[in-house]
Amino acid sequence: MTPGLAGFTASGRDEHAWEESVAGVLAALAAEFELIPERGGEPVGAGRRTWLDTFDWRLHKAGLTLEHVARSGGGELRLTDAATTPAAATPAAATPARAANPAPAANPAAAAAGTVSDPVIAQPVTGWAAARPHLMCELPDGPVASRIGGLLVPRALLPIVAVTSATTTYRLLNADGKTVARLLVERALAGAQRSGPRAIKLAPRLSIAELRGYPGPARRAARLVGAAPGIALAEVPTFAEALTALGRRPGDYSNKVDANITAAMPASGAAAMILLRLLDTIEANVGGVLADTDTEFLHDLRVSVRRSRSALKLFGDALTVAAGPAALTADELAFFAAEFKWVGDLTTPTRDLDVHLLDFDDTAHGLSAAKPDDLEPFRAYLEQRRRREFSALTRGLKSARFTGLTSSWRTRLSTIKNGNTAAAVAGVRSKEGKEAAGETTGCLAAERTRASFAKVARRGAAIGPQSPAESLHDLRKRCKELRYALEFFAPLYDRVAQAKVIGELKRLQDCLGEFQDTEVQIGEIRALATAMLAAGEAPAVTLLAMGEVTAGLANRQRAAREDFGRRFAAFAGIDGQRRMSELLRGKPGIGH
Repeated sequence: MTPGLAGFTASGRDEHAWEESVAGVLAALAAEFELIPERGGEPVGAGRRTWLDTFDWRLHKAGLTLEHVARSGGGELRLTDAATTPAAATPAAATPARAANPAPAANPAAAAAGTVSDPVIAQPVTGWAAARPHLMCELPDGPVASRIGGLLVPRALLPIVAVTSATTTYRLLNADGKTVARLLVERALAGAQRSGPRAIKLAPRLSIAELRGYPGPARRAARLVGAAPGIALAEVPTFAEALTALGRRPGDYSNKVDANITAAMPASGAAAMILLRLLDTIEANVGGVLADTDTEFLHDLRVSVRRSRSALKLFGDALTVAAGPAALTADELAFFAAEFKWVGDLTTPTRDLDVHLLDFDDTAHGLSAAKPDDLEPFRAYLEQRRRREFSALTRGLKSARFTGLTSSWRTRLSTIKNGNTAAAVAGVRSKEGKEAAGETTGCLAAERTRASFAKVARRGAAIGPQSPAESLHDLRKRCKELRYALEFFAPLYDRVAQAKVIGELKRLQDCLGEFQDTEVQIGEIRALATAMLAAGEAPAVTLLAMGEVTAGLANRQRAAREDFGRRFAAFAGIDGQRRMSELLRGKPGIGH
C-alpha cells in the first residue's frame, strides 16, 4: 500500500463526535472530488473477525496474532507474525484498502507454503466454530496448525474478542468522471466472547484505496482525510482497540507472583498483597477448571494454592501484627492454612490423572516389548477414573465451603492491605509478647529467605546413598518453599543475582521432581493395575505393557538419584552459598 494510506480513525469521545468527524471527511473530499456512495450508501460486508489465544497469551508472548475471519461457506485462520509484519499493514483498516487493489506476493511459492518468514499465514477452515474453545487436536492440519502447535499444547485456543463490522464505500471521481480512489468507512462492534454477549461500538475506521494508475489522487485524498477535524492515524490494530474498549489488554493474565511490594513497606501489608495476588490467580482459573477447558487451568490453580500454603508457612505470622482489628489471630491463620490444604487435597486426584493422560501417547510409543495398542485398556480406565474424580472436584469448587473460603480470605487480606499498619512499622508486639518478626518487608524477606536456604542446605547435606526416599521428598518440599520465597520477594532483589540462584535451584528441583514423580507414578500404576485386575478390566497384554512402563520409570528414578549429589553440590556448595549471600546483601532498598 502507498505510504500514508494505511488508515485513519475517528478520535472523538463518543458516537456523536465520531459521526461528526466522518461527516467532516465527506465534506472535505466532496470539495475536490465527486463523491458517489456505492450500493446507495448502505453498509455492506457484516464481516466477523475473532481473535484467538490461550488463556495465558502464549501466542501474544511469541509475537503472534491469530484471527479467524468468517466467510461464506467457511472461514479462514490468519496468523500474523509481528516480527515480519510491515508497520504500514498493522492497522486493521488497511485490510479493505489492500483488497481494492491487491499487490502480487513478493514470493508466491513461499506465501503458499506459509513459511515462518511470511507476515501472514492463512489456512482455510470449514465448520470451525470460532466462538468456542479448541484444543490443538481439533485444529485442522495446515500451515497455521504447524506453526503454533508446539506453542499451544496442552492449552486450548480461546476466543479472546470478536468484532463484527460493516463497511460503507464511496467512489471518488475526478473531473472526467473517472473513479480514481475509494473511501472505505468501517463501523464495528466489539464483543467479549468469554464474558457474555455485551457489545461496544468502536470508533469508525477510514481508509483510502488507491486504484492502479491513479496514485496522485489517492495521496491527495489521504491528505484531506488526515487533515479533517477529529481524525487521526490508526496507530493500533482493531484487535488492540477492541480489547481496550472491553477493559482488557494483551497479556492481562499471568500466573506469576508479581505483587508490587517494596523493601520499606510494612511486612503485614506486603504479605497481604502477595497472598491477594495468589488469590487472584486461583479465582481466575476456577471457571476454566469447571468447564474442563484444558488441563492448565487446574495446574495453575493448584500452583497458586500451593504457593499460598507456603506463603502462610513462610511469613503468615506477619499477618498477625497488623494494626487494630485487621490482624489475623493465630486461630484464623491455622484455619486458612487448613482450608487451603483441603483445596490442595481436593485437586490432587484429577491432576495426577491428567499427568498420566497428557504423557500417555509418548509413553505408549516409547514401548519396546509391547505395542502402543496394548495400553489402550489402561487409557480407558484412566479416563473413567478421571471422570469420577473430576465430578468430585467440581462439587468441591462449587461448594459453599470453597466460595466461602475465597470470599472471607479476600476480605481479611484486603482489610490488612488497606488498614493502618503504622503500628507494625513501629514494632507492635504480638499477643505472646514477642517482637513482630520482620517489621519491614526488606527485613522479612532477608530473614525468611536465609532461613529457607539454610534448611535446604542442612537437610540436603544429610542425604547419603542409603538415605530413604522420604528424605529426598522432604528436601523437594523445602526447595519449593525456598523457590517461592525467591519469587515472592523478587522485586526487592537484583535480577541478575536472583537469576543465578534460581537457575541452580531449578536444576536441583528438576532432579528431585524426577525422582519423586517417577516414584509416585510407579505406585499409582501398580495400584491401578491391581484395581483393573480386580474389576476384570486388565487383559494380560495390558498388564505386561504397564509393567514395561513401570520398569522405564524405575530406570529414570535411578538416574535421578545418581544425579542428585552433583545437583545439590552445584546449588548449596561454596559457590552456591556465595551466590545466595550476594543476593541477600544485594542492593539495599531495591523496590523502594
